[in-house]
Amino acid sequence: MNNQYQIAVVVGSLRQDSLNRKLATALARLAPADFTFVQVRIDDLPLYNQDDDSHQAASVMRLKSEVSASQGLLFVTPEYNRSVPGVLKNALDHGSRPYGQSVWGNKPAGVLGVSIGTIGTAVAQQHLRTILAYLDVPTLGQPEAFIQAKDSLFDDQGNIGEASRQFLQTWMDKYVAWIKQHAKV
Repeated sequence: MNNQYQIAVVVGSLRQDSLNRKLATALARLAPADFTFVQVRIDDLPLYNQDDDSHQAASVMRLKSEVSASQGLLFVTPEYNRSVPGVLKNALDHGSRPYGQSVWGNKPAGVLGVSIGTIGTAVAQQHLRTILAYLDVPTLGQPEAFIQAKDSLFDDQGNIGEASRQFLQTWMDKYVAWIKQHAKV
């Protein structure tokens, strides 16, 4: 039996030419055919306000529906001021509310990111892992992927470049095994 796995991809950047969006797109090309990656939109979410829990915006309901329909999660995020971007935290807050109705819980996840800095997105990833642990999201621990953006990271077609392909293919293979081990299909 060939199961299909739909992965909700949350990119923690709003920038149109985001390195992390490029990474998310290129990574999906390394996955096997039974995996589909859908980038969920987070740029139109209102700022989280508990007063709105009883009448959530259409954009919030869309996010929650897309995450609920997935068998796994992939977070690809930059690092802002040694933490996660506010837009990512806002999406996590919306998806976890009202209390007791989180769409994130028990969805296996992978976390990685790319930055021009030499430590990649190491601190943001650690902060994100802490948040995901509270939200009951089993998260792939190894291999970690703190990627520094270099000219050779992507090729001319937007694929992972030759210098990084083996490392990121290994990451994807481990991620796929993690999802298959933990997903409810």
